[in-house]
Amino acid sequence: MARRHDPERRQRIIDAALRVVARDGIAGLGHRAVAAEADVPLGSTTYHFAGLDDLLVAALRQANDAWLDGIRRWEAELPPGAPFARALAELIVHKLTADRTRAALEYELYLAALRHESVRPLAAECLDELTVLLRRRTGDDTTARALTSLMDGLMIQSLLTGRPCEVDELRTLIARLLG
Repeated sequence: MARRHDPERRQRIIDAALRVVARDGIAGLGHRAVAAEADVPLGSTTYHFAGLDDLLVAALRQANDAWLDGIRRWEAELPPGAPFARALAELIVHKLTADRTRAALEYELYLAALRHESVRPLAAECLDELTVLLRRRTGDDTTARALTSLMDGLMIQSLLTGRPCEVDELRTLIARLLG
């Protein structure tokens, strides 16, 4: 039997995994669910991803890359001397309101590292890269790490509680942390 050439299949499977997690959570991630969502044979998912952890790693890597690319663009476009506390507060609010479903998906994948050891290095890598980006504006690693933790905590709390984040309140928190 001739094998059908489908160079985009692996990517379609990753995209489908992200849609499954967005819709059903990590608990809904399975080879069958992803194959159905990607409209590929079940064997394709196991061919490209030996186990669910492999698929989870690929999905988190893609989500992290997209998230960090957005942060990189934001940081690059931020004018020198811009009020950093306000700009960062506006970024956090934007990330939580522009596409809350996407933010929830990203955090669900990120928090999967609690149960899936193979995902932990990616979660740590994302936090480290965020710290590097923030260090460009803060000038020191300690402040950048504190801001990374503050951003993470604020975003998780907002996603969990549904409480909206207000730019002025966040600006005040960030400004205090910046000194």
